Amino acid sequence: MSSHHASDRRAEGSAPTTAELEKSKLYSEEIGLDLAKGGERDLFLWFLASQLFGQPISEEIARRTFHAFVDHGLTTPTKILDAGWNTLVNPIMREGGYVRYDESKSRSILNTCQMLVDRYDGKVSRIHADAEGSRDLEARLKEFTGFGPVTVEIFLRDVRPFWPKADTPPGTELRKLARRFRVDLDAYDHQSLQFARVQSGLIRLRHKAPPSRRRGGA
Repeated sequence: MSSHHASDRRAEGSAPTTAELEKSKLYSEEIGLDLAKGGERDLFLWFLASQLFGQPISEEIARRTFHAFVDHGLTTPTKILDAGWNTLVNPIMREGGYVRYDESKSRSILNTCQMLVDRYDGKVSRIHADAEGSRDLEARLKEFTGFGPVTVEIFLRDVRPFWPKADTPPGTELRKLARRFRVDLDAYDHQSLQFARVQSGLIRLRHKAPPSRRRGGA
């Protein structure tokens, strides 16, 4: 990158350089998960966290609510189903501050866990294993309650380097952010860990963009 571009970045609010973006933490890493190992526990917890981040609330509330699930030992779909709706609403959602959507989100998570158990033996990895390709993978995810386009994008963003079928192209919003901060997304292998880190870094920069370019969710 030229020194002229670097100067422009600093003038626009000290936005990180491309090299710094490539070192960004994945959102899953930020909440203590390691998807590279492919373990079912961390895969499920990222599946759960994506549902929380996908709601139009603050990232901090989503993080606190996620950690409330972990602190109370609700780390598998079966444990969440056994806990039931009342427990999810209070104490889990209340501790996280997820009050506005506490009842509907609790119901949505329970429905999602039940479907995961019924169709995929409670294993998130089975969703990828059973999918015939990237479009089928997205379609399968969207069958889960609460998994709209934003939640699916959040979930796939972090599993992309580890799931060969998670190879959908970057979305419109991400490309807008990339253009604003002068990042060439197509210079990367879109299934590399480096690219996933750049995506996460750009998403964190969205509040530096004009209000019309902001979006909810992680």
